[in-house]
Formats: sequence, structure tokens, C-alpha cells
Amino acid sequence: MTQEQSSTYYHIEQIYLRSGPLANSDYEPNKKEVEDRLNKPVLVIGAGGLGCELLKDLALMGFKNIHVIDMDTIDLSNLNRQFLFRQKDIGESKAIVAANFINERIVGTTVTPHHAKIQDKDNAFYQQFSVVVCGLDSVKARRWINAKLVELVKTDKENNPIVSTVIPLIDGGTEGFKGHVKVIVPKLGPCFDCLLPLFPPQLTFAMCTLQSTPRLPEHCIAYVKLIQWNDEKPFKDERGNRLKIDTDNPEHMRWIYDNAVVRAKQFNIEGVTFKLTQGVVKNIIPAIASTNAIISALCANEAFKFITQVSDNLDNFQMNNGLDGHYSFSVSHEAEPNCLVCSTSIREINFPSTITVEDFIHFLQNDPSLQLQSPSFSLNNGAPVYLNNQASHKERLSKLLSEFVNGGDSLLITDPVFPSPVIISVNYK
Repeated sequence: MTQEQSSTYYHIEQIYLRSGPLANSDYEPNKKEVEDRLNKPVLVIGAGGLGCELLKDLALMGFKNIHVIDMDTIDLSNLNRQFLFRQKDIGESKAIVAANFINERIVGTTVTPHHAKIQDKDNAFYQQFSVVVCGLDSVKARRWINAKLVELVKTDKENNPIVSTVIPLIDGGTEGFKGHVKVIVPKLGPCFDCLLPLFPPQLTFAMCTLQSTPRLPEHCIAYVKLIQWNDEKPFKDERGNRLKIDTDNPEHMRWIYDNAVVRAKQFNIEGVTFKLTQGVVKNIIPAIASTNAIISALCANEAFKFITQVSDNLDNFQMNNGLDGHYSFSVSHEAEPNCLVCSTSIREINFPSTITVEDFIHFLQNDPSLQLQSPSFSLNNGAPVYLNNQASHKERLSKLLSEFVNGGDSLLITDPVFPSPVIISVNYK
């Protein structure tokens, strides 16, 4: 091997230092230009199973300035697949430990950690990145960062997106042997919410149902998790501070199970088991290291193509299924004309005149294209209709929506899945 070939990134350089059958017809190799792009900051969201793989892949592909954000700490159960962590790291910040590992191992790459929630960062933080790569296990977090990047896109006088303000989002996700990659270019193609019907609605329960009229064993478990735990504060640390639920702590899980059984007996509900309790509280989805490796490699490949412009990106969705052999396919989805996040038009929805405020909330939570969590809503003039943190508004749940909202009125809806309010127009049949 020659001295030139001994470069750490020699084989990567061969991709962008020459043209080829997969390169764009107008691509002109320029080492300095590409290296300048690889020096620009990129963001990895999540330092778990996918995040560890992504940090390794991006660093080895020549990305020099990587940021990683994650709010979690390392748990024993992470060590079988999150290979940047060791037993001595248990209890430490995932982002910080992962960044230190890469910085010590790969010379020339700087990984900057952020031990925080993505919602804690301001617009200036996200505007510095040339691409954002997600390794998240939460649809809620994906929707939030998607809406934030759409919000950051500026438009010209003709309402066309200004390309320099567009930050691509590459979303990877795994579930057992299955995985997907989505390439999202805000305002220039479908956003994450446009594709939301691909995801089944997440299991949510109305708070009034949990408190007053539970009908299912899941209602009893959710009540103990969301309400009774906070009211009774069953476990405290040595300083007397209330502990959050640790889903890997047998004592915590047993307490939730025992109290769910008691509540189920009060309402003559059967079916509360310890296994079901674990399923409701932990939302268990199997994690497989090989799936993480495949999906993160595909995500890193898309990030590399965006930065170097050596080839066209995926258009715009790829699914991998390794359950029986290995099957992969790609689909080109289109933007949803009435998307709450990226569409410029206000979505109009028809409701029966008999719909109550509670029914309206259930619709917002369970409609496949909405899937909100705990919405509050006000009229466009600022007058509140229902605020879920206002005890006085609970009595409005049983009243007709039409008592507060006229046909044709626009509603400003706030929800944890969005960084800013979204608007819908209400009509009655």
C-alpha cells in the first residue's frame, strides 16, 4: 500500500474523488469542497441502539464535526447491543459516554455531546446543522423534530422554500427484525407527519376514563402508572425525593401490578397480569443488534450522499424485513396536501353536530393522520376551549363542541408532539 493509500479515509475518498455510474451526470470531483462539507456540523438524535451505530458509521465515513443529543442514562440492559458502553458506564449519560468513546478511538473526529431533551434546544441550535439523523424509539420525538425543521424553513415572496434554510432529516427506526429509513427534505417533499398513517396509533387513554370509568385491564394499569404513582409517591431516595418509575426495577413493577389488581377488583375487571403490566408500562419492543447495524448503515449512507452530493438520495422511504430471510423495498411517497405540519392550507374536518368535547379529543388522539397525545385547543382569537391542565375545564368534556366552536371556526391546537400550535377548521354535518 502506498503512502497515499494509507490515509484513514482512502477507501471513502475513492467514492467522491471520481465519477461513476451512480453519480449525478453533473458531479465534478473536488476533494477540498467535499472535505469542507464533511467538516460542517451534523446532528445525531439518540445515542441508543441506532445512535451508537450511527456515531461509529458517520465518524468512519469522514464526518469530522458530529453532535449527539440524548436525555437518557446507561442501563444494564443496554449493554448487549449499545457497544459504545461498558459496565462501568452504567448510570452515566449516554450522549457523553458515546461521544468520549468515539473521540478517543477515531482521530480527527470531534463528537460534541448534549445530555438534554431535544425540546430544550432553541432554533439557533438546530440551524447550525447541515443534516439531522434520527435514531429514536419514539414517534412523539420524531414528530417534534420533524415539525421543528419544517418550522425553520424560510420562504421567498412567492412562498417557495429557500433551499439554504432546508435541513434534511434522515429517520431510522427498528422493531425486531424489521426496520425503515425515511429521507425527509422539509417543504420539498413529504414530512414525517405526511407519512404518519404508516404508523399504527399509539395506545392512549382519556384521563377521565382512567379516573372514573375504567373498562379494560389496561385502564387500571395506566391509572396506577399515570395517577396513583404521582399521588402516593411510593418510592423515595435517601434525601426523600420522589423517584420516577424505573421499568427495570422489580419492586416498582410489582407495586404497579399489585395496585392495578386492587383497582381492577373495585370495578369488576379481569385480566390484569404481571406480563400485561410490563407490556403497558414498558411498551416492550424487541431490539436486535443486526437490525440496528443495517438501518444505521443505510442512514449514514443517505447522510453521506446529502453532504458530498456524489449521488441522488433515496426517494424517499425504504423498508427492510429480516424476519424470513431478508427482503427490502423502497417507495416514493408524496406530500399530504392537508398535512398539519408542512401544508400551507388549513385542514378542514367535518364532525357530527352531536360531537362532545371529549369525543373531539378522542378523535384527535385516535385519527391515524393526527395521533395527538394530550391536546389543548383555543379559538383562533385566543379564547380557550379546552385546556387539559385546567381543572375547571374538565366539566366541559361532556358538553357539545358546538357550544364553544361554531361551524367554520379555526382551532389552534397545542400538543407535546409539536413545538408550535397547529390549526384545523371545524365544520358540522
